[in-house]
Amino acid sequence: MRTVTTIALTLALMAGTAEAKTIGVAMANAKDNFLSSLLKGIEQAASKASDVKLRVEDAGGDPSKQLELIKKMAADKVDALVVVLSDGDQGAPVSKIGADAGIPVVFVNNVPVNSAELPPKQTVVASDEVESGTMETKEICRLLNGKGKAVVLIGEYFHPAARTRTKDIDDVLATDACKGITTIERQSANWSRDQADSLMQEWLDGGVKFEAVIANNDEMALGAIRAMKRNGIGMDKVVVGGIDATGDALASMVAGDLDVTVLQNAPQQGAKGVEAAVKLMNGESVPTFIKIPFELVTPANVQSYLAKSQ
Repeated sequence: MRTVTTIALTLALMAGTAEAKTIGVAMANAKDNFLSSLLKGIEQAASKASDVKLRVEDAGGDPSKQLELIKKMAADKVDALVVVLSDGDQGAPVSKIGADAGIPVVFVNNVPVNSAELPPKQTVVASDEVESGTMETKEICRLLNGKGKAVVLIGEYFHPAARTRTKDIDDVLATDACKGITTIERQSANWSRDQADSLMQEWLDGGVKFEAVIANNDEMALGAIRAMKRNGIGMDKVVVGGIDATGDALASMVAGDLDVTVLQNAPQQGAKGVEAAVKLMNGESVPTFIKIPFELVTPANVQSYLAKSQ
């Protein structure tokens, strides 16, 4: 009996001192409001997982730097990679780095352009972008009664979400119910509040007249709002939409400035990314695409989302 007890105790001690597995997290830009929230979801999920630790590397929005950081983590033999791509076109080289090193790769949020060709032990955790821009634009169309002029603020041109959300806008405005709405200006503000502010100022200085602002994300919508208010434009005269339902966007909606946003659940994307990485590290299978649904947020239901964000 003593021998059995000793063996059991030894095994328990060995299990307790087992080295934690490392998930290398490659962030596109951790200073971005949305991605900061996503990173919190990653960190919270990792804190709940047993024997898992994180190594977070931030590219600061530089795709080339991110690729080098990912190569370094693979060389250092992290046990899995959770990657929030700076550039969706870099999905293929990142996928190859993981496959060559035998490391599971989980792409989160930014869907790589090669997502349909991912090798084993690789997956994508994201939302279906066709839902996002479609929800946003349909609601703006409803508020405009299907008529008016709109300006469009586009994210980074190389980002798949920006391309898809902009196509969503065009597809909705081509429908019979919304074809009375014309887009008179469209330009990239690179997801940035400050760049959107500057771009809106240029349009206003140029005498551009419009009834709606359709932005690919909340940050650009908020930048446009800031510029319009600075120029004395009443926010009851313009319909403004964004995507992400960030804390700042919800506050702007409560204040009566932002009319539409679409929740892209950043913390849940991050958490599901960690869950997928843990399963892949443990030899389990996961779907090739793990979908996190979008949700329409308007002044009618914003209070419920405020409660969730606090």
